[in-house]
Amino acid sequence: MEFKFGGSETNQRTVLGHPSGLFVLFFTEMWERFSYYGMRALLVLFLTKSILEGGWAWDRADALVLYGWYTGLVYLTPIIGGFIADRFLGYRRSVVLGAFIMTLGHASMALEGMTSMFFYVGLLCLIVGNGLFKPNISSMVGQLYKGQGKEKDAGYTIFYMGINAGAFLGILLCGYIGEKIGWHYGFGLAGIFMFLGMLQFYFAQKIFGRIGLSPNQTEDFDDAIENSIDEVGDNIEDVLEKAEKSHVVRDRMTVIGIFALFTVFFWWAFEQAGGSMTIFAADYTDRALEGSAATTFKVVNTVITIVPMLVISWVLAMLFKQTFSKYSFSNIWLGLSFVIIWGIVIWMLNREFQADTTEVPASWFSVLNSLFIILFAPVFSKIWESKFNPSGPVKFAIGLLLVGLGFGILAFGATAIPDGAKTASVSLMFLVGAYLLHTLGELCVSPVGLSYVSKLAPAKLVGMMFGIWFVSNFLANLLGGITGSYMDPIMEEHGLSNFFLIFTIIPIVAALVMFLLNGKIKKMMHGIQ
Repeated sequence: MEFKFGGSETNQRTVLGHPSGLFVLFFTEMWERFSYYGMRALLVLFLTKSILEGGWAWDRADALVLYGWYTGLVYLTPIIGGFIADRFLGYRRSVVLGAFIMTLGHASMALEGMTSMFFYVGLLCLIVGNGLFKPNISSMVGQLYKGQGKEKDAGYTIFYMGINAGAFLGILLCGYIGEKIGWHYGFGLAGIFMFLGMLQFYFAQKIFGRIGLSPNQTEDFDDAIENSIDEVGDNIEDVLEKAEKSHVVRDRMTVIGIFALFTVFFWWAFEQAGGSMTIFAADYTDRALEGSAATTFKVVNTVITIVPMLVISWVLAMLFKQTFSKYSFSNIWLGLSFVIIWGIVIWMLNREFQADTTEVPASWFSVLNSLFIILFAPVFSKIWESKFNPSGPVKFAIGLLLVGLGFGILAFGATAIPDGAKTASVSLMFLVGAYLLHTLGELCVSPVGLSYVSKLAPAKLVGMMFGIWFVSNFLANLLGGITGSYMDPIMEEHGLSNFFLIFTIIPIVAALVMFLLNGKIKKMMHGIQ
């Protein structure tokens, strides 16, 4: 019997029209992103806060440079992790090992109050662990689908919803606990859910069948026979076929390179979210709310917290229905993680409603990105499956255009701030508008990019190509942090509005170039849609 999807028989049971294994990966990635974005939301704030506030009292420039190196390196190590998985460990073992190393990293950072060494050791563990985890779980998503068309694009978009569900919860809860209770509690909370996500994945591995096994685990007698037959045949025909394939492969690999290049412009601007945009939220945005404004925020915050939690819990229930009888231990660990997370959410909301005044945490604004992803990812998924689905280059161009326009909103909002001002109180709606446009742009670039790498890369190099893809993110994050470190000198001489205009103009110019390259790139994809 031939299965519709890759993996085991249980994996043929669908959730929202997709294989159950997609949602095992969905929740594994969700908790990993919880840990990553929870820590990321705190990093610059922790470094720049005064000693009395529990921080390290670093200058903004130094904090943003460290932020750039950290967020950059977590995207550089995947090229090594992808190679190790392709040649030695396989995707599954790499994911488990990477998750375990990251758990140790968060535990080390939770001890930062004892000595700074634990903080730096923790960052190193997160960088190394992410290298093993990130490219390989993305590779497994692609192998769940036998086709290369719209269904895979939709699957990656749903997977991306899981990424942002974790980011949403991580920023919301780790950010809140870190800012309101204590930095080391925020760092430690991130590690707890990384560990639970690892256990959930480990005990559900068999749902993937042979997907993700190491090279020596996939060798069997049938493979040997098939490989022998492939080596026999007409040599001339084989040479011609290889020459044709080489031409197609070369073109498709070039397309991956082009997409990776333009991705640098997107993430260079977008990743200001944890850097200069967080500083803008902390020091230049009116976050103190009283009276009806405070009540309104509490209600809105409750709704945007509870509704996504209910949606994710509903997806969890559907996964349980399809897999609990076969993978009960995995489901128990996953269920436990949701019991804990619901408890923390209820505690946080109750604590806020009991407070007389409300100050919106600076990290809270980053939650908007993940919230908008959760709300709009299903819409974009349907568009990509419809007749209105644009080409890959057009999607990238739209994404670049939107991120530039988002910074245009911030540039406009900052026009009233005097040159060199260290504090101000502009409306928080400017950040809300910017995050909305940035998120819509992200949906046009990131999940689509992951899908195209899986479709364009040769089968034996998928893991490594995902690693190379993430090198563009390394460059973008590093350059973004370095550019952000010039925030103060640019602001003092030209104003904060002109600083944000840098991130407005460059992505828009890149978008126009990508629009012009659309036809050429489509030809080089040789039929990949």
